[in-house]
Amino acid sequence: MITLCMDTSHIYLVLGLIKDDQVIARVQEECWKHQSEEIFPKLTAMCNEVNIQPEDIGQIVISEGPGSYTGVRIAMTVAKVVCALRNIPLYTIGTLRLYAGDQDCRVLIDARGKRAYTCRYENGRQTEEERVETCEAIAGLVNGETVIGDGHLIGQPDCWPDIVQNFLALKDCWKKADNVHLVVPEYLKPSEAYLIQK
Repeated sequence: MITLCMDTSHIYLVLGLIKDDQVIARVQEECWKHQSEEIFPKLTAMCNEVNIQPEDIGQIVISEGPGSYTGVRIAMTVAKVVCALRNIPLYTIGTLRLYAGDQDCRVLIDARGKRAYTCRYENGRQTEEERVETCEAIAGLVNGETVIGDGHLIGQPDCWPDIVQNFLALKDCWKKADNVHLVVPEYLKPSEAYLIQK
């Protein structure tokens, strides 16, 4: 079974091919606001690199958000069309969970307006609710823990994982879509604390 994994929810275009529980090809390139232009050329090149035809892909897994409103929809639209036309399974995984992998960390992704999508993980397990929070509030939550994602928002270095490898490592967390037409992006509402500060 060959699995295509895709993430376009943030600054990267992420494409990967997994065969027999091994990553056989990957693309992870910073491609902010150009994922829609690059996804098909990069996918074609990646398949050619390992001598795989698009028809060889037996299932697709994508990140479902949160993230860029347009970005999340790029990989999701491609996946839904391909899976519907070819009648192959579609799986999803949350973007923050994907970026965390199996680490002890806090993930944060820029949500604009001095806010970020965030969640805390221990050994890859979620320990709090995913939410939108002000960067100031998130900075107050971080106490020596590893920060994955847009660390610059709270005065730390940016740190990005091998996202394709995380797709594979979190295979047990993939959620199969019963109906590909009903798959929609996951968008988080601002926290009550943020609304009160407004």
